[in-house]
Amino acid sequence: MVDGDGIPDFFDTSKTQNTRGSYPIEAIANRTLDSKGGHPQNVIFLTCDAFGVLPPISRLTAPQAAYHFISGYTAKVAGTEIGVTEPEATFSACFGEPFMPMHPGVYADLLSSKMAEHGSTAWLINTGWSGGSYGVGSRMKIKYTRAMLNAALDGDLDDVEYVVDERFGFEVPKSCPGVPEEVLIPRRTWEDGNAYDATADKLATMFNKNFERYAAGVSDEVNSASPSVA
Repeated sequence: MVDGDGIPDFFDTSKTQNTRGSYPIEAIANRTLDSKGGHPQNVIFLTCDAFGVLPPISRLTAPQAAYHFISGYTAKVAGTEIGVTEPEATFSACFGEPFMPMHPGVYADLLSSKMAEHGSTAWLINTGWSGGSYGVGSRMKIKYTRAMLNAALDGDLDDVEYVVDERFGFEVPKSCPGVPEEVLIPRRTWEDGNAYDATADKLATMFNKNFERYAAGVSDEVNSASPSVA
C-alpha cells in the first residue's frame, strides 16, 4: 500500500501476507546480461516439514528426485499465507501445481532426462522443524541449512558416509561441515523415538495417499520411490 505522500508501507498486510518487489537487472553487480546460465551440477528441492521427520538434507536417486518433484511437499507457514496461523502440510505438484497444465509426470520426465544428460545430483533440503513437530520442536537453524547447502554445492558431501532413511529411502549424510551430527538424523533429535516413528508413518501415509492420483502416469521405477510405512 502507498500512503498519500507516495511512500510505500511494506508492513501493510491488508491485501496480502506475501509481497514481491522488482528492480532492474542492472542493479545486480554480478548479473549476466544474456539471462542465461550453465546446466546445474546440483538440483535443490526445498521443503519445510512441519512434522519434523524429514532429514535436513538428503541425497536423492533419479527416481526419488522425480517422485519428490511430483509430490511437491512443503508446509504453508504463518506470515506467507492469509489465514494461516500455524504450519499446514501441503502438496503442490512440481512445487507449482497451478502453473502445470500437463500431467506432472511429463515435467518429471523432462527434469530426469536433463539431470541424466548433465550428471546433476538432486538434494532435498528441509528447512522445517527439528526435535519434534510444530509446537514441540524448533525450526532448523539457518546457519545449519546454509552449511549443508554450501557443502553440497562445494562437493564436501561427495565422499562422506551415508545412511539410508528406512521409510523414505533416500541417503542421509552422517556428517557435514559446520553441522552437529545428531541434527542430520531426525530421530536422534526427538526425545521420544516412538513418537517420531508414529509421526514419520503418518507423513509417509500422506505422501502415498497424495501420489495415488499420479501413479498411473509415471514409471514403475518412480512409483517404487514411494515411502514405506512400518
